[in-house]
Amino acid sequence: MERSYAIPHAIRSLGDCHNVMDFRELAYRKLPYPVFHYIDGAGDDERTKARNTEAYEDVDLVPNVLSGVGTIDTTTTIMGRETGLPLVLSPTALQRLFHWQGERAVARVAERHNLWFGISSLSSVSIEEIGAKHSGPKMLQYYYHKDRGLNAALVERARAAKFDAIALTVDTIVSGNRERCKRTGFTTPPRFTPASFLSYAAKPAWALNFLFRERFSLPNLETHVAQGSRSAISIQDYFNEMLDPDMDWAAVERLRNDWGGTFCLKGVMSVGDARRAADIGCDAIMVSNHGGRQLDGSRAPFDQLAEIVDAVGDRIEVICDGGVRRGTHVLKALATGATAASGGRLYLYALAAAGEAGVERAIGILRDEIERGMRLMGVRTVGELDRTMLRRR
Repeated sequence: MERSYAIPHAIRSLGDCHNVMDFRELAYRKLPYPVFHYIDGAGDDERTKARNTEAYEDVDLVPNVLSGVGTIDTTTTIMGRETGLPLVLSPTALQRLFHWQGERAVARVAERHNLWFGISSLSSVSIEEIGAKHSGPKMLQYYYHKDRGLNAALVERARAAKFDAIALTVDTIVSGNRERCKRTGFTTPPRFTPASFLSYAAKPAWALNFLFRERFSLPNLETHVAQGSRSAISIQDYFNEMLDPDMDWAAVERLRNDWGGTFCLKGVMSVGDARRAADIGCDAIMVSNHGGRQLDGSRAPFDQLAEIVDAVGDRIEVICDGGVRRGTHVLKALATGATAASGGRLYLYALAAAGEAGVERAIGILRDEIERGMRLMGVRTVGELDRTMLRRR
């Protein structure tokens, strides 16, 4: 794989951004390189990350015409909540490192558009704040730690804050090999060293916001662990040291029972695991490879989607997570049988580029692409999309 990580165009302002990848360029211009490459990078040779998007290009849409699409309806129901689009803003960690507004910006945009969004156990804004200020559908991305007290506390805090769902991440029992992070020395919080100082100093707006606004922390964790809030650590080391590699199906069942509410597994890729999730009463699965950041060489979620839908789609909601860069990617996932599509980088680039205004513009662009695509496909509701409208090359 070529390692140039090229930024090909000349995007210099928010008004120049007309698609997700334009926001990527603007983020590159705004962020210190260790932070940008944390968002942008993936595992090993990053082949799976690339395939996550390329998979959508191997399937063509077959539109119908003369369908009377003057009025269309993009709403759908995901995990019991009606949402404005069949799109989930996947939970991602550390967002106030990317822009000082962080999860607050994403939550406000999600609420305006009535979209599901999630915060990570490693979020930089607390469960309590998000619960108190935002009434839209929200999930906690739950990491299963060795510290059982922390695990129990996360469940209780999500319940008290009236979160709608827990999404247990099941593909991070050991960290993937994130070589870009190793090259840049990325840690949370950032560790300023002679080698990294210039990369941070070269982005003075980011540096001033980081140094003089609210202290960076991981408030969902800091009552139990120092790592990531007061003590700098790489994400790889955090996963390897803090998460429990002995997590198994019995642990998942216990967590589902302890939570008692809507429960999703994030990181399911095999039919066998999808069936097991349905058998134990999960409400949804996110077919996901963690954005290509874990097992490089694994299948893309969209490549795996059809066989999982065929196996369990009548028993459990199936969300296709990762690689989404266009509204037509969402339509292809829905036509294959997914309840919704989801992604992280599709809004993280925009958050890093311009905070809340960037996320708002990115979601507006994706909304326009979904609406335009539905009209061009000749469908008035998302439920009308099916596999008769797809052809694999």
